[in-house]
Amino acid sequence: MYEFDGRVRYSEIDHTGKMTLPALINYFQDCSTFHSEEAGLGMERLKAEKKAWILSYWQVIVERYPGLGEKITTGTFATEFKGLYGNRNFYMKDAQGERIACANSIWVFMDLEKGRPARPSEEHIRPYGTEEPLDMPYEGRKILMPEQCVEMESFPVRKYHIDTNEHVNNCQYVQMALEVLPREMKVRQLRVDYKKSAVLGDTIYPKVAQETERTVVELCDGDGKPYAVVELK
Repeated sequence: MYEFDGRVRYSEIDHTGKMTLPALINYFQDCSTFHSEEAGLGMERLKAEKKAWILSYWQVIVERYPGLGEKITTGTFATEFKGLYGNRNFYMKDAQGERIACANSIWVFMDLEKGRPARPSEEHIRPYGTEEPLDMPYEGRKILMPEQCVEMESFPVRKYHIDTNEHVNNCQYVQMALEVLPREMKVRQLRVDYKKSAVLGDTIYPKVAQETERTVVELCDGDGKPYAVVELK
């Protein structure tokens, strides 16, 4: 298990004074990065080996969005390694130790030189260890797209969307989905199924479908094939 302490910054809140969903996701993402660095499996080592753990699926549940200046603790741990995949849980706690958000995630180990998934070696797994999964309601990764959807205005991938893997960062897809919603919504659960990586120069074609209990955003390429499918409840 790995934890780090933080405090909600002004740059991480919205107009209501509460942490934004992308900011919360970035805490989780940063936590896994710090965990890997501490385990000796950080960015520079994997880059030299032309390997990477790529996020394939998120399920994030937010019980409460922390406010400006609030002290928080973010933690993560691996729950299972199987074949090409690794599962990881996340949590965020307030100063009283109460859980305010949690997540489950699935990662695939990639051989960047060959451009395809690869089975991680024991040395890429052992330093993480595994722990019992969090007590949370787990949903499957498949997100069904409603039949009725509205095509929204397309937009290009910008430089600020790109991370060190030269792909659109995981959190940026969530930000894109929130930006194209016809109205603001307070998200209590997020699921994202990452299909393929968008890169600088690509154009995103969003589709939005709304049902009573959920909103689904598909972020597609020019042929209508999704880069990511985002479900918001």
